[in-house]
Amino acid sequence: KGNEYIINASNGEIDLNDSNIIFLFGVTAIIKLANSNNVTITADFGKYNTYNFDTIFSKNVVVKYLENKINSGYLDFSLERNSMIITKNVVYTNNENILYSDVLEMDIETKDTKIFMYEEDKKVNIRSKE
Repeated sequence: KGNEYIINASNGEIDLNDSNIIFLFGVTAIIKLANSNNVTITADFGKYNTYNFDTIFSKNVVVKYLENKINSGYLDFSLERNSMIITKNVVYTNNENILYSDVLEMDIETKDTKIFMYEEDKKVNIRSKE
């Protein structure tokens, strides 16, 4: 059994220039990963592609996975790339730490994650919750 992607919204509008694109409002998405736990994404807005299921989430984005939570302003989710690219004031929290960065990229299949800043002279900030 493969991955499953379920998306709900309180409202939506079809893009008049591209009928494959739906602009969503009050978005909740659940990614059911084969052999893994679910990932839940919520956001104020979404841009959903009905052809390939790629979704751009924006404003008040929250990603929850097990004990992990990521807040940001923007998330680019792609099943084709098997990736989530999270940007704009990324705050990642778990039971022990809080991490601040510009970008968090995650491979959906392997969970391999890259966390970095746009500018070389700026550092990812990690601190203990205690």
